Amino acid sequence: MQQRYATHPDDLPRLDTEELRGRFLVHDLFLPDQVSATYSHHDRVVMAGVLPIRGPVTLGSDPVLRSEHFLDRREAGVVNVGGPGTVRVDGVVFDLAHGECLYVGRGAADVVFVSADADAPAAFYLFSAPAHTAYPTTKAGAGTVRELGDPGTSNRRSLTQYIHEGGVPSCQLVMGVTQLQGGSMWNTMPPHVHERRTECYLYFDLPSDQRVVHLMGQPDRTRHLVVADRQAVVSPSWSLHAGFGTASYSFVWAMAGENKSFDDVDQIDVAALR
Repeated sequence: MQQRYATHPDDLPRLDTEELRGRFLVHDLFLPDQVSATYSHHDRVVMAGVLPIRGPVTLGSDPVLRSEHFLDRREAGVVNVGGPGTVRVDGVVFDLAHGECLYVGRGAADVVFVSADADAPAAFYLFSAPAHTAYPTTKAGAGTVRELGDPGTSNRRSLTQYIHEGGVPSCQLVMGVTQLQGGSMWNTMPPHVHERRTECYLYFDLPSDQRVVHLMGQPDRTRHLVVADRQAVVSPSWSLHAGFGTASYSFVWAMAGENKSFDDVDQIDVAALR
């Protein structure tokens, strides 16, 4: 498990491209037949990818967590961004198709990931946060869908909330999937910040030869990351987040912090961006 330490916003203008990518871009999440994880000290979230090909892959703990099992003091959301597969949690099997979501509660000891077809393997993205109490492990249904944006500003998108206040309950984790509609390339534009939560983006369904330009930083001192398919970005609470794709794409958004309110955001005027 890699570690990424917290960064002060004043540090951002001093970082060159490689330093910026080294702190905020997670580019090696999906490695064959293993759990590849990154621990961020921003709200102590963990992002992990699981790509089972030859057989089942078990979610083990790590010395960074100082716990017998990965979820002894944590909860997690899992979204499948690959082919069909299953997640077995303490003996109970959950089928996950492409884009579907599973919440795994604190205290789950045995978590196993399996692909239904090795030629089109599942790719499980796991996002985890500390939890002070346990909620039931639950597969999300259709979720709560919000239609946002406008074709005239190239940001028409369907946002599906899975783990949230009005859906699958959690301790502090909020998670969902956004799909850009035809002809739209901007996500979360106009941008916003939410000072009480760290958010991480995993971009997927992006052609391998295309990229998303992800904006981050403070509104008057923006920086950018060029992101490929199945790469993730850590967005600290002080950072705006928005992106523009060179082709159609989707992304998993996941948050943890002080609250779970969808509307607890500070909107940023596009004209104020620098």
